[in-house]
Amino acid sequence: MKIIVINGPNLNLLGVREPEVYGSETLQQISQRITDSFSQVKFEFYQSNIEGELVNSLQQAVGRVDGVVLNAGGYTHTSVAIRDAISGINLPVVEVHMTNIAGREEIRHNSMITAVCVGSVIGFGADSYTLATHGLIAHLSKVR
Repeated sequence: MKIIVINGPNLNLLGVREPEVYGSETLQQISQRITDSFSQVKFEFYQSNIEGELVNSLQQAVGRVDGVVLNAGGYTHTSVAIRDAISGINLPVVEVHMTNIAGREEIRHNSMITAVCVGSVIGFGADSYTLATHGLIAHLSKVR
């Protein structure tokens, strides 16, 4: 099984950016924790601050991976392009948010991508990635 974990804008600043909100773990540490937690899975990790590059990464995942864990960051709330890419790739995608977006500023309450993902994990900090990966593996096991 192969999974790609895709991270959007500003997630490269984890560990530095608002640690009181996002915690002190870096994106590299979170990626290592995922790899260590799921030794039976091969992982790719990708991060970009650029919307079109995230779309490209989703499209290029077809035929290479079995599923996607996606934290689209701020693009969650604005990007029809990322939503359309998810719809178009025919791969299961699990949406991840480290914070509870429903409990934050009103602009973060709406997700453009939730409806086209197989599931969402929000509000558990860095553990959201591990929980999302568990969910994606369970989903893939059922559809195989």
